[in-house]
Amino acid sequence: MPSVSHVALLENRTVLKLSGADRVKFLQGLVTADIAALTPGAAAWSACLTPQGRWQADFFIVPDPDDTCLLLDCATEQAESLRAQLLRFRLRSDVRLEATGMRVLAAWGERPDPALLENAIIFADPRLETAGWRLLDAPVDTALTATELDYNLHRLVLGLPDGVQDCEVGRTLVAEANMDLLGGVSWTKGCYMGQEVTARMHYRTLVKRRLIPVASTTPLPAPGTPVLADGVEVGTLRSSQDHVGLALLKTAALEKDLLCDGHKLVPRPPVWLSAALDAAQSSSSNPETPEPS
Repeated sequence: MPSVSHVALLENRTVLKLSGADRVKFLQGLVTADIAALTPGAAAWSACLTPQGRWQADFFIVPDPDDTCLLLDCATEQAESLRAQLLRFRLRSDVRLEATGMRVLAAWGERPDPALLENAIIFADPRLETAGWRLLDAPVDTALTATELDYNLHRLVLGLPDGVQDCEVGRTLVAEANMDLLGGVSWTKGCYMGQEVTARMHYRTLVKRRLIPVASTTPLPAPGTPVLADGVEVGTLRSSQDHVGLALLKTAALEKDLLCDGHKLVPRPPVWLSAALDAAQSSSSNPETPEPS
C-alpha cells in the first residue's frame, strides 16, 4: 500500500534569488557545498561559516528551471542578514541577490501529484532520501495536506536539524550540526570561508559534540535546558516537539544515564549517524585534542 503524500506550508522560510553571470563562481567561494556541481533539478544543502568554521546560516540552493539564477531557500529571520553577508563579498562580481516572495512547502511520504503543483519548482531534500521534497511557489490552496507542526515532527524523528532552532550563530561547528554527514559539506571543491577548520576537524576526527535525536516519556522542556549525566552538564536540548527532539551532546556521554529537567532522556541516533558516533567514542579514549577557538 503506497504511503500518503504529506504537504505542509513552511511559513518561516524565504526564497532569495541570486542572479548574474558570476552567480555560481561567486557562491562557490563562500559556502560549504559544491555549487559548480549542481545539475538541473538537483539541490544542495549548504551553509555560510565564519573564518573559524562556525555556523552563520544554512539554506537549500537550487538552480531555477531556466538556469538563469540560483534560488536560496532560507529561514525568514535570517534572510536579510544572509543577503547582506553574501553581498559584502560581491566586489566586482556580476551578481544580484533579492527576495522573491515565493512560498516554500515541504512534502514527504509519497511524492506529491505533479498535477496539483502547476508550475512549482520541486526538488528532493538532499539530506536524506526519506526527508522528502521541497516545493517552491506551489499553489498552496490545492496542495496542503499537513501542517508545519507535522513537518517539524517528521524532521525531528529523522534527526534533521533546523538551523535557526538547533544552531547558534558564531558558535556551532558545522560538524556539530551533522552537516558533514548529511551532504552539506563538499570535501573536494576547494576553498570557502571556514574551510580550513572544517576540514581539519573532519580528517582528524575532532568532533566532541553532535546534535543527537532524543526521546523522553514526558514532553520535552524548552530549548537550552541543560542535559545532565551523573550531575554534570553534558549538553543542551535544542528543538523539540512533544516527546522527541534534538540535543547537542558530548559523544562520550551517550552511554550514560541522561536527565533533562529531571526526566530521563534516551538518545536515538539513526543509522546515518551511528558510525560517526562510534568513531568519536573511540577517539575519546585518546588524549584530549583541543577544538578550534
